[in-house]
Amino acid sequence: MRPTNHRQGVPRPPIRHTRQLHSSTSHLPVSSETSAGGIVIDVVDGIPYAALIARRNRSGRIEWCLPKGHIEPGETAEQAALREVAEETGIHGQILTHLTSIDYWFSGNERRVHKVVHHYLMQYVSGEITVENDPDHEAEAAAWVRLKDLPHQLAYPNERRIVSLALDLLYQGQ
Repeated sequence: MRPTNHRQGVPRPPIRHTRQLHSSTSHLPVSSETSAGGIVIDVVDGIPYAALIARRNRSGRIEWCLPKGHIEPGETAEQAALREVAEETGIHGQILTHLTSIDYWFSGNERRVHKVVHHYLMQYVSGEITVENDPDHEAEAAAWVRLKDLPHQLAYPNERRIVSLALDLLYQGQ
């Protein structure tokens, strides 16, 4: 039987709070955003490459990521993915399949955002890699990166998991 009295010098067990502690962000208004993009694959001399873009994060550091952007009114996720990839990389692709949709939360200056991003596997059709046509000028650079090097290049764990899904699809049965 466990004693109920506490001896001097023996710390009491921590008190477990049943209600959640609220952070300063819980009082911000919430909004939702939906985006689409994906992985565009091109094979050169038997080596698969994917188109990536470099953006600055909020702290000003360059991060490499998959091209993606907001779905415009009247657009499907597929149409937005193709448009965003073309705008941010100069590359035109053809959708092979839907890979996955991810969702996450982040806080801006005046709101909390619940974001959903639809990712597609695409094959290269045409175009030269460039950020010159990015209307928002968010992408600072674009590059073809060997598919096997993507996990080391990508900044976000969710995007590394998406690449893993693409690799599984591309190389299943081999």
